[in-house]
Order: sequence, then C-alpha cells, then structure tokens
Amino acid sequence: MAQPRIPVAPIDSHAPARGWRAILPPAQWLPDYRPQWLAADALAGLTLAAYGIPVSLAYATLAGLPPQYGIYCYLAGGLAYALFGSSRQLAIGPTSAISMLVGVTVADMAAGDPLRFAAIAALTALLVAVMCGFAWLLRLSSLVNFISETILLGFKAGAALTIALTQLPKLFGVKGGGEQFYERIAVLAAQLPDTHVAVLGFGLAALALLLLGEKFLPGRPVALGVVVLSIVLLSVTPLGALGFQVVGALPRGLPTLQFPPLHVRDVDGIVPLAFACLLLSYVESVSAARAIAQQRGYEIDARQELLGLGAANLAVGLFHGYPVAGGLSQSSVNDKAGARTPLALVFASAAIGLCLLFLTGLLANLPNVVLAAIVLVAVKGLVDVQALRHVWRVSRYEFFVSAVAFAAVLLLGILKGVIFAVLASMLLLITRAAHPHVAILGRIPGTRRYSDLERHPENEAVPGVLIFRVESSLFYFNCDNVRAAVWRKIRASAAPLGLVICDLSSSPAVDLASARMLATLHADLVKAGMRLRIVAAHAGARDILRAEGLEQQVGALGRRVGVDEAIDAFLHDVAPRGASAGTAVTPDARGTSGTSGTSGTSGTPAA
Repeated sequence: MAQPRIPVAPIDSHAPARGWRAILPPAQWLPDYRPQWLAADALAGLTLAAYGIPVSLAYATLAGLPPQYGIYCYLAGGLAYALFGSSRQLAIGPTSAISMLVGVTVADMAAGDPLRFAAIAALTALLVAVMCGFAWLLRLSSLVNFISETILLGFKAGAALTIALTQLPKLFGVKGGGEQFYERIAVLAAQLPDTHVAVLGFGLAALALLLLGEKFLPGRPVALGVVVLSIVLLSVTPLGALGFQVVGALPRGLPTLQFPPLHVRDVDGIVPLAFACLLLSYVESVSAARAIAQQRGYEIDARQELLGLGAANLAVGLFHGYPVAGGLSQSSVNDKAGARTPLALVFASAAIGLCLLFLTGLLANLPNVVLAAIVLVAVKGLVDVQALRHVWRVSRYEFFVSAVAFAAVLLLGILKGVIFAVLASMLLLITRAAHPHVAILGRIPGTRRYSDLERHPENEAVPGVLIFRVESSLFYFNCDNVRAAVWRKIRASAAPLGLVICDLSSSPAVDLASARMLATLHADLVKAGMRLRIVAAHAGARDILRAEGLEQQVGALGRRVGVDEAIDAFLHDVAPRGASAGTAVTPDARGTSGTSGTSGTSGTPAA
C-alpha cells in the first residue's frame, strides 16, 4: 500500500550548496530528513526491489547476458546514484532500449565468447562513466537539449518494435533468428508452424496478468507475483515436463569487484556504443527525473545528473554489470510506493543483496517466456501513441521527421538508429537556423503597427516600400539565404520600390558576416535606385552594425527608430521629387486614418 504523500522540502529552498556539498546531494537533503520518512523510504525500497528483480532478469537476457547481471545493475547502480544523484525518486537500473542496444552490438564484438561479451558490456559501462565525468567537468549537460523530442518519439517507437520482435520467438516457443528487423520477421513467420502451444498459452496468460495488474494495480510489484506464480506452477504441476525453457539456478552471493580484463583499444566500435548508451541514459534519466520532480514540487540539477549517472555506471562496470539509466517505469514505481529520498534506493539494494545471498535457488524454474512477457509489457510504454497523434495534428513536417527516425531504427538497427537520431536532430536544427522565415510586413488597418502580410492578407502594403523582418538571429550561415529571400520579394513586387526596410526586432543577434551582408544589400539596392533602412535593432546588433559603418550608409540606428519613422522620413525626402518624376510614391501613401497605437516598432508578431 502506497503511503500518503508527505511534501518534501525543495532542493533549492536554501542557498546554493558550495564545495563538497555541491557534488554530494545527501549532504543537502539529510539535514532536512524527517523521521517519519524512514518507513516510507523502506517500503518504497522493498517495493522497488520486488519490481526490479524480475524486470532486471528479463532485461539481462535481452542484453545477451546471464540473468543475474541485471540484478547486479540494480544493486550497484542504485547505491552509487543515491550518493550523487539530484533526484529524490529516480530509480536506476537496466532499461529495455539500452539492454537491446548492448545485446545486438556486443554480440558482434564478442564473437561468441560469453566471457568476452560480459567484459565488453562492463567496459562499456565504465566508458559511459568516463564520458559522464568529462561532460560534468565541461558543463555539457545542456547539449542534450539539441536532441529533438520529435526525433526521440520516432526512435523510441522503432526501438520498441525491434525489442518486441526479439521476444516474440520466446513467446511462441520457437528459436527465432535473423540480424535485421525484417529478416527476423521472415524467420519468425517461417517458424510459426512449430509454435509450442503450451508455451504460447502460458505466455499469453502471463501477458494478460501483467496488463491487468498495470491497469488495476499501478505501482504494485505485479511482475513479482507473476514470477512467483509461474515458478510454483512449473514446480508442482505437470507443466514442468512440457519442455519449457527456464532460467536455471543463479549463482548465490554478491558480485565481486573486478575491473574488466580488456582495454578500450582492444574493442573496435565500443566508443560509439558507449556514446549511444550515454545519450539514451541521460535523455531518459533526465526526462523521468524532471517529470517526477515537477509533480513533487522541486527541481533537479541536470548537470549533477551527469555525475549521478557516471557514478552509477562506474559501479555497475566494476561489479559485473552493463550500462544503466533512470527509467520512468521503475521511477514511477518508486515514487508511487512512497519514496521521499534516495534512501529508498539504499533499501532496495539491501533487499536485492539479501535475495542474492539466500533466495537465488528459488528462481531455477522461472520460465523464459515469462521474462519475455515482462519485456513486452515494459516496451509498450516506449510507443507514445498520444504524443505521435499530437505531432500529426500540430505539424506534419515534425511527424515526418519522427517517422524518418522510426524507419532508421528498423532499417539500420538500434545503435545506428541512435546515431542517426542525433545527426538528424542536429541537421534539423541547422536547416531551420539556416533558412529563417523572412516576413513581408504590412500595416495593420486602423493602426500604425505592422505584421506579416502573408498571414494577414487584410494588412495594407505601403506603396513604394518593402518591409521585411527576419524572424531569427542573423549569422554567417543564414545571411546569404536571407539576402536571396529579400531579393525574391523585391523582384516579385508589382509596383516600383524606392525603400526597403529591414526590421531587426526579431533578430536578437547579428554577427560580422551578417553586418557585411546588409552593407552589400544596401550597395546593391542603391545601384538599383532604392535605399535601405535598418530599424528596431537590438543593442548588441547596433554595436556590430555601427562598427561596420552601417549607420553612415543607411541612416540612424537608434532604438527610437522604427518602421513608422523610417517611412515618414522616406516620404518626406522623396515624395516631392517622386511627384515631379511621376513615381508611384505620393505624399498621402503614408495614410492618415491610423493614428492610434504605438509607433516606432513593427508591432506585435503575427498571430
């Protein structure tokens, strides 16, 4: 039974910690610890252990390792994270995506040697810890924000299908096989006539119990109950003689401290694997930690999470584990069971340690099909159908990006899919930044404010004047695209132009290359019989533009100069000559009906 929630003191309720206290969160929350929390943390730890043992067994087999290695991950990783992590409810252990990533990647590196397989997996965890340490030292925690959530939606869905396909042969009681996603489908389809009916029925029953427990008993160790029931059934009924594949007896005792007998240079491809594990681990952990922290009314330290994850992976790498992360499912179990502080992880590790010392023999008759059912239910949460529908409604382009990531995982595999997702996120960011929207502005009727003519066709164009607004900062990699867009708008103008106004109100920064681009644009406009005015530039942008001599060329750049003032000055200077020369610019083109509202800016952004 989950305990009633007791509000926790926000982590940032005191002055920021300094010195050793800043990197050791227990020194920050222990002084505020309340005695009544001890029972809640203890119960949450026991509940987490009951949830984590069967799940970690399943994930270890998914990773291609002996089942007990998953338990070692929960045991060592949770203790280390409790010392250095900033989240009070995040639970650390193996996850489905990382387990699958390790399983399919290390299999090629190990060449069929189980000892080498385990050593490479542990070495990968140590390498993840080293990367986390460097990222913490260099304050790189914000870099994860460059990975698009849209990309991750597609990646997770693809990973879920890939993982599920590896477990379906166990559910049907067949051997399975194949390297790639579609090859595995073909192999499984060919083996379906050999389905082991008893195994399939047992697995479907386990799936049904797990799904019902997830719906009606959230936060309870339902998986443990299914595991116990399956062991009893195979031990005391004739089912045990029907050819079920079982886990077998696990080695009794705690894992020993051992450095992997390999070096990074001895294993080709381990660095990309560790980097992919780091990305998955950090993104999943921070997302889960933030989600729970928001519900509990405190904030996590994203940089400190690098240290917490690094410590957890260091511990599992030294105690026969493989890379770990903070998953939302196990963290939700920990939170709903009443965890108040990371002390719950210490209780969970203690309970797991006792099980390793005294209860491993009870798992000998655990059928593999039950572990497959646990994995299938767990990866179901990776497919966020509601989020995908929302993306489809909001932006078809973003949905297409997500679909590309989804296809990449299915076609290229988990590891290459992770790398592709990162590259795609970066490419998407660069593409958007390199091609900013250039809005052509018109006067909002009845006002002296201006907004996008394309979005608001009812706006009034100013005869003889083209007003454009770049809706991003101007940098060396996008300024040429901006200039090309402006010239396209100029050439498309039906009426002759005498003035082009560059509204920089939506451009927080301008670099040297962009300032020179504006100078070149001004020179080209002068040759074509037009002039350029720059208005609403931010302070830093004005400094760059003035340093490049733009103020002498195009006119004053002061913060009081807006679109309206530039048009007034143009009409005042040019209208008399325009009238005598018969141009399209007339004194009343400025308009007199709109005198309300503010002047000197482009107005509110387009809705």
